[in-house]
Formats: sequence, C-alpha cells, structure tokens
Amino acid sequence: MQVSEIKPFGKRIDLVIRVEEKGEPREVTGRLDSTSHKVAEALVGDESGCILLTLWDDAIDSVQQGKTYKIANGYASTFKNSVRLNIGRYGKMEEASEEIGQINKENNLSEKDISAKVKTE
Repeated sequence: MQVSEIKPFGKRIDLVIRVEEKGEPREVTGRLDSTSHKVAEALVGDESGCILLTLWDDAIDSVQQGKTYKIANGYASTFKNSVRLNIGRYGKMEEASEEIGQINKENNLSEKDISAKVKTE
C-alpha cells in the first residue's frame, strides 16, 4: 500500500514510510483512566503522499527523522477533521531496509478537510 491509498477509518494498513519531520511531545491526560501520556506527531510519507503519524509514549523516542520504517497492521483515524495514521495496540513499526527518496508533500492527506467528504458519502 502507498500513503495516497489511505482512507479515513482504514484498517490493516501495511506500508513503508520515511519520517520527514517529528514534532515536540506534549502531555495529555487519558479520558478513560486519567493517566498522563506523551503524544507527538510526525510527518511521514512516500512518493505518493504524506500524512501525520500519531506517536504515543515510548514510540516517540523510537522514531527518528530521516529514517525509513515499515508499519504493519496500522490504522487511520480522524482528528480535527483530518486523517491521521496510527500504529495502535495491534500494529507494529520497525526500521526498514528500503530507502525512500523524496516524499510527496504536495499530497498531504492530513491537510485535507474530510468533514465535507464524510457527510456526502
């Protein structure tokens, strides 16, 4: 699969991505159990497009800018009317041997407002 093929609420996403940028972590409180967590977003992509990857707690430190990773069994969610890629509890992310040159920043799935699209489907 390529980044451009990710759809809102997609499941079982397997792809290879390169980390273009990684944001600073921020503290959040869990809604269910009121525990404190760290969350950060990384702009990741391939030749077809890019998307924001949500990273939680220990995953934040394991991802490095400029490196390529293979995501297995990821999923797509929405946050503030845009699509985000997630690894989740059942997904895996590991460093990949494949190289990705330039990522396509022109096709940023996380910058597209999906609220109008979801209402019409």
